[in-house]
Formats: sequence, structure tokens, C-alpha cells
Amino acid sequence: MAFKHTLAAAFILFLAICGAISPASAETFKIVGFGDSLMAGFGLGPGEGFTEKLQAALRARGHDVTIANAGVSGDTSSGGLSRLDWSVPDGTQLVILELGANDMLRGISPEITEKNLDGMLAKLKQRKIAVLLAGMRAAPNLGAGYQDAFDAIFPKLAGKYGIPLYPFFLDGVAGEPSLQLEDRLHPNAKGVDRIVERILPAVEKAIATVRDSS
Repeated sequence: MAFKHTLAAAFILFLAICGAISPASAETFKIVGFGDSLMAGFGLGPGEGFTEKLQAALRARGHDVTIANAGVSGDTSSGGLSRLDWSVPDGTQLVILELGANDMLRGISPEITEKNLDGMLAKLKQRKIAVLLAGMRAAPNLGAGYQDAFDAIFPKLAGKYGIPLYPFFLDGVAGEPSLQLEDRLHPNAKGVDRIVERILPAVEKAIATVRDSS
């Protein structure tokens, strides 16, 4: 009996030690989706938005993650910069930054958009929070000059800060009416599925990079 008690005690001690030295990968990984109506889930029902579907897809693939939706419909890069500090809580490990579409639709100077996004990335870098930058593309009707200047913002900033870039958030959805709401600007539920499917590898890679560096 004494041997059994000793063995049981040793096993309990082993479990306790394992729990005490469990790696960071055992903790829930915290992500914030920071953006505009595309992130907020404009026109969609419960469970149909990007952050909810991305979280479900990641969990289905074995990732212990939680994704907070910090999307605000109608938000510009200026609005994002002003609310970043209180919208991204301490403890966040990755931000998916998706802003710029409303700047483009309003014809705001690409220089202003770049400056605001740069400010956000600088703040997140200072807080040691990783970022996956989701790019946007300008509509052709705004002219070649505006289009070239706007589209160049995202790869330029990704290079400057050494962060991963998902080139176009609406890849596979833009120009596809069957995947869009009637406004032809926002994805419907099927469109969100397409976005999640395509961005998923980039998000998984970003998670792995953060975990490896911690």
C-alpha cells in the first residue's frame, strides 16, 4: 500500500510540474480583428461575420483562439487611429488590421491613409503586438494615379514594419455578385466563407510566428 501511495503522489507531483511549466502554446491565443464594416459584419446575421467564422475555422483546425471583433462600420483610417489604444486590449497577441476602404470610397488622399495606418502600426509595434495587415485596392473609376498610390500603401507599410501582408481582403469576392450583398460592396455570408478560406493560411502562419517567438 505504501508503494502505491508513493507512486500516486509522484504522479500527482509530475502533473503539477507539467502544469507549472506548460508552454505558451497551451494558452488561448488572443486575436483582435480591427477594421471597418467588412470586419464588423455589416448586413450579416449572428455567426455570419468574418471574426466569428474565422474563429470557428481556426478552432476546427485545432487552434485554441479567441477573436474579438473591433470593427466599426463606416470607420476610416483616421477613426481607427483615434480608437486603436482602447479597442485593442492588453494581452492581445495578434491584430488583423483591415482599414482603408472608406478612405478610398471618400477619395481621401492616399498620403493621409498611409500616415494613419503607419501610426497604427507604430503603436502596435511599441506594444509588441503582432499584426497581419489586410490590404485593400482602389476602384478603377478613381483614376490610375489614385489607384496606383492607394494600392502601394499596404505592401510599402508591410515592408517597413516587417509584417505579413494579405494583399487584398476581398480577394475572390470583389466583382462576384453572388458573394456580395445588394450594395455590391460588402460580402454576404457565402462571401465571408470565401474570405475566411483564403486568408486562413496567412492567419495560421502569423499565429505560428508569434508562438515561435514567445
